[in-house]
Amino acid sequence: MNIAVTGGTGMVGSALTGYLTKNGHHVYILTRNSKNKQNKENITFVEWLHEKSAPENHLPPLDAIVNLAGASISSRWTKTQKKLIRNSRIDATREVIHIIQALEIKPNVLINASAVGYYGISKTEVFTEKSGPEGRNFLQDVCEKWEYEASRAEDFGIRTVYARFGLILDDKEGALPKMMLPYSFFTGGSIGSGDQWYSWVHLKDVVEMIVFAIEHNKASGPMNVTSPHPEQMKHFGQKLAKRMNRPHWIPAPSFAVKSLLGEMSILILEGQKVIPEQPLTWGYSFAFPYLEDTLEDLLK
Repeated sequence: MNIAVTGGTGMVGSALTGYLTKNGHHVYILTRNSKNKQNKENITFVEWLHEKSAPENHLPPLDAIVNLAGASISSRWTKTQKKLIRNSRIDATREVIHIIQALEIKPNVLINASAVGYYGISKTEVFTEKSGPEGRNFLQDVCEKWEYEASRAEDFGIRTVYARFGLILDDKEGALPKMMLPYSFFTGGSIGSGDQWYSWVHLKDVVEMIVFAIEHNKASGPMNVTSPHPEQMKHFGQKLAKRMNRPHWIPAPSFAVKSLLGEMSILILEGQKVIPEQPLTWGYSFAFPYLEDTLEDLLK
């Protein structure tokens, strides 16, 4: 298959590219600067998001587009950063739609990144792909607008999947190394109340769920990219501490986290219990459905 990927050098994009090329597919990575990147076997860099760039002229007939582009949400949410988080996702998705419109032969499917933040926050509700938002906040608003822009692909008859990512766990990047740090110094413990839900997922399942959605025509609409077994923070921390052979004992009070991180503290102090009902219905089989096995794999 020929697959175009935006955000192809990020954590998910890099892992996805490696998986696809290993299995003989050709990946076209859309990048802001292709001049400092070297094409490799089965990897071609194509410039985009510049005034004079015309990526549609440098792409073959595509089987799929995977849109993962967007600024990190892990920096303090200043007014400027929030604008960057929102606009980077909206602008990139609009450009993806422009590319689709310009391509004479349309791709079969668009996999567009989103996040479980779409559902808002709750300690009591259980969210599936059929659920609507619970309340309003910055991330919920971003996800809703992001998915709306991607939905325009359906106007061209393109099967569209909204991949709502949970807390992605990897041993080198993302949240897990940061969560491990206090336990490394014997200072780990519950953050805030400890009752907030972490809808986590192993990076391997993220990649394989994206590929599953590309290959299976029945996959369409929202897809929760999360483990079927989310964990409350206190239990997550206890299992992480046990795997690291460290105590889970020093709590971090909510006010201290809010003081340190500001509005961004919602990522740690709040959450949502999300179940991947659709991929399970479609027949996806998780490589790592349970946290204990995930931590065993990533921390071995």
